Amino acid sequence: MFKKNSNGMAKPNEPENAARNLIAAGTVIKGDIQSDGNIRVDGTVVGTLSSKGKVVVGEPGKIEGEIYCQNANISGELKARITVGELLTLQSTAKLAGEIIAGKLAIEPGAMFSGTCKMGNAPKEIPHEPQREATRKEEQPAEVGA
Repeated sequence: MFKKNSNGMAKPNEPENAARNLIAAGTVIKGDIQSDGNIRVDGTVVGTLSSKGKVVVGEPGKIEGEIYCQNANISGELKARITVGELLTLQSTAKLAGEIIAGKLAIEPGAMFSGTCKMGNAPKEIPHEPQREATRKEEQPAEVGA
């Protein structure tokens, strides 16, 4: 769970060569995002965000859709299904409406959460392309008989 860095101090596991990505305030992304590194969202994302690292949603940040990551720290607003392999932290300014699946959950006083929560059974490794649950059957064209 922890590695020792060059000065001998323990640090949380992060993917090797982890990139740090920023979606700045005022930026709106509609679509799916995948990253091997950490992601900070201060803008708006509508879609699926998948990271093998940590996802941080700042106070101005908004996400609507799905999130898959190893760790998450939320200060902004989510209307989402979030799956976190290890620790999900909801800061005092967080507003989350949706479903939480997490190994561990920390909620600061003042945070708002409305929805469902499953703890302890989150996958330890978050797949880069998450397996989504079938929410509706795919429509098949009707066959015309002779």
